[in-house]
Amino acid sequence: MSATVSLAVLTAWLGGFRDLVTENRDYLTELDSAIGDADHGANMARGMGAVLDKLESTDPAATIDELFKGVGMTLVSSVGGASGPLYGTFFLRFGVNAGAVAELDGAGLSAALGAGLGGVIARGKAEPGDKTMLDALEPALEAFDGALAAGDDVTAAARAAADAAAAGRDATLDLVARKGRASYLGERSAGHLDPGATSTAYLFEALAKALE
Repeated sequence: MSATVSLAVLTAWLGGFRDLVTENRDYLTELDSAIGDADHGANMARGMGAVLDKLESTDPAATIDELFKGVGMTLVSSVGGASGPLYGTFFLRFGVNAGAVAELDGAGLSAALGAGLGGVIARGKAEPGDKTMLDALEPALEAFDGALAAGDDVTAAARAAADAAAAGRDATLDLVARKGRASYLGERSAGHLDPGATSTAYLFEALAKALE
């Protein structure tokens, strides 16, 4: 149980996310092959692998904004398709909002995650229900804030966010895509989980596990 989130925990979050997208690379690619370019798994594994390689080969960041600026820029430069700019923007905005600090309380983490969400919306121009990563990301943040408002600590709030992200991912199964490559399929995009929402669920699962 935790009241704050340290740089070490945030770094562990990134490592856990790398591990999850790497372990599930083929599954993410399978999902993307049905409604996209069949590259989401490879792109996410390569991008997060590059992030951790850079973190492990350079001096540790002293502040959260420094850490996530590096993460965001690495993803933008190393990941093709839509996922690099979207995840890169998410992490860049997260870091800018967090600022030159070494830890965040629940409200600070909420604000940083919310800034990341705003970046994804601005970059992707998607709305809830469009069958994108936003369909997992937005419910996760709502659940996180709801848990904090109910008096839960950051650890419990992160678990609530992970559960909500997973439910949001599952809800994309029946949606018809309105954004991205999947939208070209029209009604045929229904019946498939969205790969971006699936990797977003991994993102919040990794955060919950890093805090637990």
